[in-house]
Amino acid sequence: MRRGRGSAPTQTRQTDYSNLRNPFPPMKAFSDDHIATMHNAALDVLETHGIKVLLPQAREIFAKAGARVGGEMVYIGRDVITATLAMAPRQITAKGAIPKRDLNVELGSLMFQPGAGCPHATDRIRGRRPGTLADFDDLVRLTQHFDVLHMTPPLVEPQDIPIHLRHYAMLETQMRCSDKIPFAYSRGTAQAMDNFELLRDFRGLTDDAFALDPHCYTIINTNSPRTLDIPMAQGLIDFARHGQLSIVTPFTLMGAMAPITVAGAVTLSHTEALAAIALTQLTRPGAPVCYGTFTSNVDMKSGAPVFGTPEHFRASLAAGQLARFIELPWRSASGSAANLSDVQAANETQFGTWGCLMAGATVVIHAAGWLEGGLSISYEKLVTDVEVLQMVAELCMAGQDAGADLGLDAIGEVQPGGHFFGTPHTMARYKTEFYDPLVADYSNFGTWREKGEQDATTRATGIWQDILATPPDITLNEDRLSALQTDIAQRSATGGAAPVS
Repeated sequence: MRRGRGSAPTQTRQTDYSNLRNPFPPMKAFSDDHIATMHNAALDVLETHGIKVLLPQAREIFAKAGARVGGEMVYIGRDVITATLAMAPRQITAKGAIPKRDLNVELGSLMFQPGAGCPHATDRIRGRRPGTLADFDDLVRLTQHFDVLHMTPPLVEPQDIPIHLRHYAMLETQMRCSDKIPFAYSRGTAQAMDNFELLRDFRGLTDDAFALDPHCYTIINTNSPRTLDIPMAQGLIDFARHGQLSIVTPFTLMGAMAPITVAGAVTLSHTEALAAIALTQLTRPGAPVCYGTFTSNVDMKSGAPVFGTPEHFRASLAAGQLARFIELPWRSASGSAANLSDVQAANETQFGTWGCLMAGATVVIHAAGWLEGGLSISYEKLVTDVEVLQMVAELCMAGQDAGADLGLDAIGEVQPGGHFFGTPHTMARYKTEFYDPLVADYSNFGTWREKGEQDATTRATGIWQDILATPPDITLNEDRLSALQTDIAQRSATGGAAPVS
């Protein structure tokens, strides 16, 4: 760009995507009456068909509230569900390590997470491989780097760490590499208490202060159809008792573990979510809990899960309607079934993400990096997906000053047939007015060839390598970190904590 009139601006473009509000009016998959019918159908299922609850303690909690228990089956009356939904908070303040990372979890808020729970990691340099603690360290640091990623999930399973010690290693990495809200597995009371105590001490909190607001979260997946297993039921109880956030997420695949129709699959998901939410509130009224769903379909030729489909999109819309019907913040999911970071992967993730956005999701997980239906997470795809999320974040902030500057002086200054490149209005803003791309290359074909003809995935490799070449941008209390590592070493030496099954 030629300099034209006026002095060159010295400012650089500043962005802050740490707290977003969804600017889009929510779309509907079904009429309001049909949504009410789906909710009532879920109540009928819980009352007449029940849900299988494998944890005796959870069955006792339901029984004390008036549910009918027969063996492992629990039949929950609609009066219990209605009462517990009224107890669940509509707004939750989740606490990061610093106030900037605090999140307001409520309908209308918008927060993104990268892909989670993957057994494999992949990148252009090292290829696809079983996930390691080093991979988890890298991916937490990448998550920390991007403001548009708001919570740290279990991006990859560190399979080089025994499972009875893995929760220690993953928490230590999150504390050392990130100041965002950390994830803690719900794999039994022993592991949950380890995480709570270690996090409490690292944050310098008392027991009461720790329980006052959630400082970590977990994901609770029901076993569809209509089963709440032992570790998930125990997790709901443990996290509720200690004031930490449970994100309840039935994983229902149309045509496999759920009815083949969107309405049927979402109704089953809603049924299971209501039972799990009820357990948190019966354990501790007002316990922080987030409604959620992850409903998509399968490929009926192979039975493989697929994502970013029209059915996935419609299921998100329906879940959003049900979340608004019960007035709870909620979690949805994007993702891709593609095997590598290619056009299919980009299309599926972006389409799934837009389904979440149009549905009014509060938390969108698997929004960056997720491949193979969750079997792997890609370093390059995490970066290229973040490009889309940052562009969405720009739309979230666009209304803050829309119309404040109409540029009337510039319109009057430029004659018909002229241009605005050199006007003072342009020169004062050209470095800050537009989104600055992370991965995209806007140069022409000749310039692109001269620079090495790199595609977006190749450019993404250089980006994540540059990020990992510098230390995380966080302020660490070295004494607390040392105490955390010492405590972990002592707990590990005494045998750690085995998960429950």
